[in-house]
Amino acid sequence: MRSIRIAATQFSPLDRDKKRNLERIDALTAQAAADGAELVCFHECCIPGYTFLENLSREDIESLAEPVPSGSSVAALIEIAKRHNAGVAAGLLELADGEIYNTYVVVDPDQGVIAKHRKIHAFVSEHLACGDEYTVFDWRGCRFGILICYDCNLVENPRMTAMLGAEILLAPHVTGCLPSPMPGRGLVTREVWENREADPVRCRQEFDGPKGRGWLMRWLPARAYDNGLYIVYTNPIGDESGTIKGGGSVILDPFGEVLEECRELGEDVVTATLTPEKREVAPGKFYVQARRPELYQKFVEPNPDLAPDGKPVIWWKKHRQ
Repeated sequence: MRSIRIAATQFSPLDRDKKRNLERIDALTAQAAADGAELVCFHECCIPGYTFLENLSREDIESLAEPVPSGSSVAALIEIAKRHNAGVAAGLLELADGEIYNTYVVVDPDQGVIAKHRKIHAFVSEHLACGDEYTVFDWRGCRFGILICYDCNLVENPRMTAMLGAEILLAPHVTGCLPSPMPGRGLVTREVWENREADPVRCRQEFDGPKGRGWLMRWLPARAYDNGLYIVYTNPIGDESGTIKGGGSVILDPFGEVLEECRELGEDVVTATLTPEKREVAPGKFYVQARRPELYQKFVEPNPDLAPDGKPVIWWKKHRQ
């Protein structure tokens, strides 16, 4: 790994409005590139929108999906990357071999698509297929992995990604501020969001508490710490398909400490320099090396709670996080 500057962003996408969402990706990429970012990261399904897919038919969702790398949205991302001389990572719906995937692509200004990840724990709609492999790739002297939202909730996935050599994990999400059995969790009301300029303290309290940042900081830093990874977490802010999201895009170091974090109650972009020195001494790097796989037979037993398509039979429909 070498030192590299990476940006995490947040914005509020509009459902179905790919043109407008790509315009926001363009503007935020310009801002990040001006701050020296070599790679600018956006959230899950940021191009078509995400949560509204829950109520769409397969035909409707398929109409929003595109082939990768030959689709128009990927072409637009490559043009953005060229215009600002920076890599861009963003989420879309991929159509391939009759299946629809929640996919995250990384494009280079010169090489085009250099990586794509199909969410391995597909959520929100029964019409989305699960990916079946981890994604790790080399770019500009660093080794990256990608896990999308719920992929990160299962501790095995960041560990496997680290074992495949990833040094930096891209973690695009659409999460937080949703119903949950955890005390203090739940929705942020539209009134709080719409009144954010007059009463920013109230809005920040909601986003920073157990509905948002407080929940996130219970587990995401542990993924970084346990595996010796940098993590670039991205999340939308504001109205996302009728729910209010708290943003909070953040870049964590391999000790689970916050390097940079989006704090605006609106669009924001932060850039951090990720250095190899922390990785070299991070405890998680040595935890991975200390494994005793002969003790882990239970991990590879078939899961009786999964449907044939790899989705939890009941849980995934009741709990979004």
